[in-house]
Amino acid sequence: MNYTLKASLVCGVAIGTISSVAQAQSSTTLYGILDEAVMYQNNTGGANGGKRVFLDSVGGITGSRWGLKGSEDLGGGLKAIFTLESGLNINNGTFAQGGTAFGRQVFVGLSSDRFGSLTFGRQYDMVYYFPEARTLPGYVGSAVFTHPGDLDNAGNSVRVNNAIRYMSAEYSGFSFGGEYSVGGVAGNTTANSGYSVGAGYINGPVSLGAAFEYFKNPTSTTAGSGLFTNNANGASQLSQSLNRGYVSASAYQVVVIGGTYTIGPVTLIASGSNIQYANLGAGFAGGTARFNNGEVGASYKFSPSVFFSLGYDYLLGKGVKTSNGTTVGNQHYHQVMVMGDYLLSKRTDVYIGAGWQRASGTSSIGKPAVADFTNYGDSSNNHQILIRAAFRHRF
Repeated sequence: MNYTLKASLVCGVAIGTISSVAQAQSSTTLYGILDEAVMYQNNTGGANGGKRVFLDSVGGITGSRWGLKGSEDLGGGLKAIFTLESGLNINNGTFAQGGTAFGRQVFVGLSSDRFGSLTFGRQYDMVYYFPEARTLPGYVGSAVFTHPGDLDNAGNSVRVNNAIRYMSAEYSGFSFGGEYSVGGVAGNTTANSGYSVGAGYINGPVSLGAAFEYFKNPTSTTAGSGLFTNNANGASQLSQSLNRGYVSASAYQVVVIGGTYTIGPVTLIASGSNIQYANLGAGFAGGTARFNNGEVGASYKFSPSVFFSLGYDYLLGKGVKTSNGTTVGNQHYHQVMVMGDYLLSKRTDVYIGAGWQRASGTSSIGKPAVADFTNYGDSSNNHQILIRAAFRHRF
């Protein structure tokens, strides 16, 4: 009787120990960022001279969000991983990313210490994982530093649905990855599909990254599919006069390269990108609209809690002929940006940024080009100022 009791106690302790170990090998983390700002925008075409003052929580340095991420140790350096992350509009409590519940990212997959990770779901493209952190929109952040219209997606205007993504481990500072989006169209295995590849390298003060992305049928009539229309509301990212005329493109491709170099408290940033809206519809006789974007900037660490950043961006849109022989889209954009960021603690900071933009030439719809900060709407004329004063907290 006593032996049986002792055996039961031993078994109970052993099972409890095994459960504790299993629990220690699995983890789930709740996290988030609240980035709220008062913003000022002039020349919007509205009343009172077109000036607008409004609250915004989606165009910040990091964008407001909440999420869950977790992993389970499967042994031998292999883990099951998942992430669910939703963008937030703090001002009215709605989802960001066009009302998409987990619009920032949601995926599940496997991760290996030696071989990298393989994941499935709605995910960022290779522009995000490699060159973006070496561009002004990625290194500094916010709508103020995003390239005009965010044509190259360095400001994360779009994610990729139905994506299969592989990311390598890091080998002596070098890493790479690739992603394929399954179109899901019955009878056509390539419609609404796309892929991207990228690579990065870090060595001391030098950080480099590059990516290439191609998408077929990027604009879809079905909400939640395609690339530019993959949010729940189906709204297209080709919504401003800068690129609205190219909604008939049956292919989109972008190449982005970026790099940073740190010298003491100063980090220098430079990037370049080429964007193409190819195989345009009958109105353009199948032509291709091309953009080239280049930028330079610097960030200065004045103290452990104070940062200053500034930059200049130039976007050149090359003209494309319409079917009636006229040329549209020969646009030029100059943008100057500055920001100051003060850390109140490791999790809380305040920052203020300002940008000035000037456009010239002819837009994609054949009218005089107007300023366009990210996706905040066309300016009423060819120049515009955008100011963002924000409070940010991480949890």
